[in-house]
Formats: sequence, structure tokens, C-alpha cells
Amino acid sequence: MPNASPPPRLSPLLWEQHCCLPLERRADVGELARYRRPGGSFVSVNAGYVPHGADDVTGLLTSWRARIAADDRLRLAASVDDVDAAARAGEVAVAFDLEDSGPLEGRLDRVRHFYDLGVRTMLPSYNNRNAAGGGCLDEVDEGLTAYGRALIREMNAVGMVADGSHCGARTGLDMCEVSERPVIYSHSCMRAVWDHPRNITDEQARACAATGGVVGITGVGIFLGPNVADVDALVRHIDHAVDLVGPEHVGLSTDYPFDQGDFNALLKESPELFPDCYTRWGPIAFMPPEDLLTVERALLARGYPDDAVAAILGGNFRRVAARVWRQQH
Repeated sequence: MPNASPPPRLSPLLWEQHCCLPLERRADVGELARYRRPGGSFVSVNAGYVPHGADDVTGLLTSWRARIAADDRLRLAASVDDVDAAARAGEVAVAFDLEDSGPLEGRLDRVRHFYDLGVRTMLPSYNNRNAAGGGCLDEVDEGLTAYGRALIREMNAVGMVADGSHCGARTGLDMCEVSERPVIYSHSCMRAVWDHPRNITDEQARACAATGGVVGITGVGIFLGPNVADVDALVRHIDHAVDLVGPEHVGLSTDYPFDQGDFNALLKESPELFPDCYTRWGPIAFMPPEDLLTVERALLARGYPDDAVAAILGGNFRRVAARVWRQQH
């Protein structure tokens, strides 16, 4: 008898660890359906950063959650089981992240408050030093403060993933030392490939991997190179990260803003948050969801084995979520 044909290859889960809707209560959550694909998708959506207080974030999340729940293409994900169920149903699983700890307004009990509203990832600081720690644009980063260390411990206890993107290098290393759970860099490229202050050093990547964490290579043109947001540039950073820490510690995260025009206008208006290293190339190029969906094919064409592709596309971030998020029973 002739040899049986091998079974068809199944598409793995895609895990987009950070993208940005307009930070408005009536933002079009239906845009997230652009991530739908065979194999399933998860998306973490930014719900606030430096300018936002607790009431701002609570209002955004309350509004978005209601409209996500009403969209049959999307599913709110409180647990990894919800992510898996969404994948089986052909839906996009959605949770949220905070790009700064400022919305806590100094109250650690708000970690649980935001967790209960669907926030699963948080950065201590955004570009510049705050009460928790240093930012990547600070001339000197003195690391996590005492409050910042207490914050990481509270996040561990609640089940929220600690994220070093936008933090200073010393602060990121301190996070890896303090945290008893995996730490991630949700949306950061590799400084050894392109020397930008928002990119992370090899030392940071190794420390992250040592916690069991993941470096999410991001699709932002000025972090990938001289403002070129294409898949080839993304794969160059993936290659370096894989060579450094192995495919089990690398993931994807575009940082795509669904309001690109408004975001680029904000850059010009906010030099205190976005200095010359953000603006010198003009409007920033971003990788849209449609391009992210082609990364699987690009990795396979480059010779990555199926298991490594599945890990990078989503398996690694899913593993971190399974270890950190509180699981429902």
C-alpha cells in the first residue's frame, strides 16, 4: 500500500501582546476582529498610560468590555481556558494591559481592581521615572523604588504579568530579580540589532528568559530600524533574540495603534514624552494586523521548525499567562 499522506499542518495560536485602540470610551472595538485567523488569536489592548488616572481607566474598560462582549467575533478572556475556547470558536480573545503604573495613583489595592476588569499585564514606568522606577529615556536609571518592588510583589500575588517595556534597563533587571513569576518585555526590539533607547540589551533579554519570560518583538518602524515596519525587519530582530535566548523565550507584539494619525500628531505635541529619538524620522510606521498574520509564513520560509514557529507566534506568551494569571475553576 502507498504511504499515507501526512496530516495537514494546523495553524498555531497567534498571541498579540500589545496593541492600541484610541483611548476613548467609544473606540471601535470591532477593529480587533482584524486579528481573526485559523488557529485562533489573542490580543492585549492598552487601556491607559501616563496621562490617565484610575477613573479614566475604569471608564474605558467598563465601556470596552460591554461592547466586546456584544461582538460575536470577540471574546473577553479572563483565563487561558477562555483564550483556548475563543480559538476553537474562531473568535479573537481579548484582555487588557496598562503601559504605566500611574493609573494606580499609588494604591496597590488597585492592582486587583484592574485585574478584575481584565488587565493582565502592567508596566511599572513609561519612558521616564515615576514612583515605581526608571524609564528607558532617563539619563540615569536608579532601578525599582521600594514602592516599585512592592508593586511587583502585589502583581505576582494578584496574577498580573510584570512588563519591562518602556522601563529603564536597571529597572527591568530589578523586576526580574524581584519577581517570583515570569517577567516579559511585551513590545521591545533588540538593541544589538538597532540601537534605540526603547530597545532592550542582551543582558535584559537573558534576565527575562531566566524568569521563564518572553521578549515580544514589536512592529514599530523606529524600533526595528530607520522607520521601516516590515516583516523582514521584524524577523531580523526575532533571529537575534532566538540566537540569544532560544525560541521558547521570543514572541510577537506589534504596538499597532488603530488611530495612527492621531498618535503621530500626539508625538509632535508631547516632546516631554516623545523626544527626538521618536520623531526624527517623521510619522512613525507601524505593522498592521494584516502584516502580523504573515509572520508565520515568513518564519517557516526561513527554516524555523513548526514547534519553534508555534512557540514564537503564541505558545510562549500563552505559557506565561498559564503560569501567572489566576486560573478559573
